[in-house]
Amino acid sequence: MLLFSLSAWTQNNRQLDNFRSPDKDGINVFEAPKDTILTFDGLKVRVGGSSTLQFQALDHENSGAVELIEIGDNFNLATANLDLDVALAKGVRMHLRTYLSSRHHPEPYVKGGYFQIDNLDFISPGLLGEAMKHLTVKIGHMENNYGDAHFRRSDNSQAIYNPFVGNLIMDAFTTEVGGEVYYRSHTGWFGMFGLSNGKLNQAVTNPGATGLSVLGKLGYDKQITDDFRFRLTGSVYTTGKSGRVYLYSADRTGSRYYLVMEDVDASATSNFRSGRYDPGMRNEITAFMFNPFLKYKGLEFFGTVELASGKADAEPDTRSATQIAGELIYRFGRNENFYVGTRYNTVSSDDPSGADINIDRFQLGAGAFLTKNILTKLEYVNQQYDGFDTTSIFNEGAFKGVMLEAVISF
Repeated sequence: MLLFSLSAWTQNNRQLDNFRSPDKDGINVFEAPKDTILTFDGLKVRVGGSSTLQFQALDHENSGAVELIEIGDNFNLATANLDLDVALAKGVRMHLRTYLSSRHHPEPYVKGGYFQIDNLDFISPGLLGEAMKHLTVKIGHMENNYGDAHFRRSDNSQAIYNPFVGNLIMDAFTTEVGGEVYYRSHTGWFGMFGLSNGKLNQAVTNPGATGLSVLGKLGYDKQITDDFRFRLTGSVYTTGKSGRVYLYSADRTGSRYYLVMEDVDASATSNFRSGRYDPGMRNEITAFMFNPFLKYKGLEFFGTVELASGKADAEPDTRSATQIAGELIYRFGRNENFYVGTRYNTVSSDDPSGADINIDRFQLGAGAFLTKNILTKLEYVNQQYDGFDTTSIFNEGAFKGVMLEAVISF
């Protein structure tokens, strides 16, 4: 009885208010939940983290215009995260994530963190009490809440939310200094407005090179019946002046598909975005993302429609890119501990080279939760490149094969 009580206390002590759980319980959670009952009873530090390892068996090919690096079947570099989540006051907490090991940086470095406010009693008891039942404020050098796809993507070793091994081809993710304000109604409607400084690498130099980036999200999320949940969101990210927009190239942790479609001089750390596509819109970018999510019992669908436009400084005209993705997942077994699923992802873009290119990816996956904190995944992936210039490494390019991934998250 003593051991059972100690175990229960330890698990309960790890729960924080307004917090997305890093284990299986966090799946299909998007923005951190808004709790109306706050349980703060003193400073609490939650130490968590994750570790992930893949076995890769992929082959790649192209027209031969550029020689591809030879790759074989083996394990990739293990990745790891360290998370610190701290309850500082009633309705106030801090999050900090450190990448202990990643594809691009084998050494530890801080991803970012934020300060989240759901209650203002720490300033004055009862201050804006009714308003704060609906409002949340986030401030920090943090992952921007653009779209819903970033809630399901793998963030270095935090891969338990992602039913597949790889992220989307055009992987929207960036960390910038800014703030976001959320309003959530009791009817299911919610909205977010945010501002950031538009910079990935923070510095006081070149003060006239960058300007504010604006973020917005409007959505509806409702558990319609005990068996059926419906969510639909639309998001925007726009900036009119930036020395370099990193929206599609900010993930320093790297792609899961190591060294695919890379030349003979490539390395896993320097060429860390293998298999992804960056449209190269470095300035004046505006991007919209629409995400439907439906779950009926064990069957769920998540979709992405993304429209981006922008240009680099030297380009006279604005270019555009479109991404469409849809994934269908069926979860089954006791507590939905098993799943099978498929994803189709396609990108069409006005490439910086001047070509009109298309990239198509098909993924077929399965997974099993051994515990709430341990997940194993198996994925078949087939990606095809079309429309690239005859001198490009992607001309008549393709890669395909099998990935096996093991994830621990706590």
